Amino acid sequence: MNLRQLWQRRPVPHVLAALIAAAAGLWAFIALSDEVREGGLHTLDRTILLAMRNPADPSDPLGPRWFEEFMRDLTGLGGHGVLGLLLLAVASFLVLAGLRRTAGSVLAACLSGAVLSALLKDLFARPRPDLVPHGAYVLSPSFPSGHALLSALVYLTLAALVSRHLGQRRLKLHVITVAVLLTMLVGISRVYLGVHWPSDVLAGWAIGAAWALGWWGIAQMLATRPGARPAETEAAAEEALGPRSPGQRG
Repeated sequence: MNLRQLWQRRPVPHVLAALIAAAAGLWAFIALSDEVREGGLHTLDRTILLAMRNPADPSDPLGPRWFEEFMRDLTGLGGHGVLGLLLLAVASFLVLAGLRRTAGSVLAACLSGAVLSALLKDLFARPRPDLVPHGAYVLSPSFPSGHALLSALVYLTLAALVSRHLGQRRLKLHVITVAVLLTMLVGISRVYLGVHWPSDVLAGWAIGAAWALGWWGIAQMLATRPGARPAETEAAAEEALGPRSPGQRG
């Protein structure tokens, strides 16, 4: 392989940036997991969790009743049921649109992330917070937060999928901002409801974002490698979904 071929195979800058960000997210997760194992974050976790409670009555979250209910609604946006239905709807749409490989990539990223979440929870087996009554039902260990991990993975993956077909940069930024905001609100709601330590949520965000960015970067590298050509049905479906920005046209 000559130098020209090596140069052609290099990742484009935005793909390389995504892979670097994925590596950073993985590093952040490893660093957090080490701190959790050593108990270095316990004091900070307690302080943040109790700061969201009435000092006179830790069983009472801050805010009126309607706000508590609102936080339960938010936490549902990161639940397996809601994300599963959303993923099924998106995947079926992609299949009907002729984008079977894209549907497979999205499903593979999100389902493998769900398996990863379960494996990590069993590996660390961290107990749930016991400082305050739980504001939602819990069925698994605490670290990392599955809601934070899966919401980061699913919403960021879908944001990347949607923004790919938007021409204006401000529209792309809006979609990605909404995905990040939803992910953050889901994670905050888990701490507010007393079912997760803050470090659980931070770790979930880190590994979920890393998983999403890693899958996206690898998929982009495979799609743009020299000699790779999309299937005719995929190309036609891409055109049917709408024009891309000028920089994305091949």
